[in-house]
Amino acid sequence: MRTHSDLFSACFLHLLTPINFRSYQYSLSTLTLVFLLSSSIVVPIHKGGDCSVVKNYRPVSLTSVVCKQMEHVIAGYTRQVWEDRVWLYEGQHGFRPGYLCESQIITVCQDISDSLVESTRLDAIIIGFSKAFDLVPCDRPLKKIVASGVDSRVIVWIREFLIDCSQRVK
Repeated sequence: MRTHSDLFSACFLHLLTPINFRSYQYSLSTLTLVFLLSSSIVVPIHKGGDCSVVKNYRPVSLTSVVCKQMEHVIAGYTRQVWEDRVWLYEGQHGFRPGYLCESQIITVCQDISDSLVESTRLDAIIIGFSKAFDLVPCDRPLKKIVASGVDSRVIVWIREFLIDCSQRVK
């Protein structure tokens, strides 16, 4: 079984330039974010409708290219840890390689079809959460990540990224 260090190296080496790799290593070893990684510019993007209604805008956070690379590495690493530990529910299709919205729809249609053929009862609950990410306290997902077996340095890095970052609106 691969160690966390092996997984780190595998994720880092093919995605980052040597300079970015060293920046990331520094960031993890000191458990701090480089200033450029901890700031972003939020740009409101109009979704449609009346331009004077705030709800008709979606905030988009613009970060540096280095930050985007780091996010990609962290996401790839955590996803791999979760896959190796079979931590994700098999029905989870979102944000997983090889799983698409279409595969989720096919799974649901297959479940309905199987239920009709077997004359069994099928219950479905569909819940839509508006602004769900905005309503979840940052510490709750961090506790889940800690419980999942992700390296503690990565957890501190994620915490710094979520909690101690600065933003400005353009």
